[in-house]
Amino acid sequence: MTKYPKMSPADIEHIKSIMDRNQAKVRRLNDNLRIHGRGGIVLITCGIAGLDPSTIREVLAAVASFEAFNADNDPVGVHDCAILTVAGVEVLWKIDSYDRSRRFRSPDPTDPKVTVRVLTIMRADEY
Repeated sequence: MTKYPKMSPADIEHIKSIMDRNQAKVRRLNDNLRIHGRGGIVLITCGIAGLDPSTIREVLAAVASFEAFNADNDPVGVHDCAILTVAGVEVLWKIDSYDRSRRFRSPDPTDPKVTVRVLTIMRADEY
């Protein structure tokens, strides 16, 4: 059996502080992509592309302005996924963080130098 050193309350608080800073940084990066379309790639699926142009604009605006994050749709607090209804269409959007090759998960989602963020906007029935 491996023994681990006991962590002091100060050690635990330090780790929590680092985790909170990382969470806040990922949230800012995700929001920058979702709200401003910067810092990654924005994709819409065929189901969204097949809507009329005014509805597509409504969907993009609704995703960008979404602020109804809660424990159910954002349990980690990084603003990476939600479902909303726009013009009668249930829309799901999600942000994934990939490595630079976009084949694997990012080794560090807080670092834009090693991460490609991809925002995918789809009809919920496409998921």
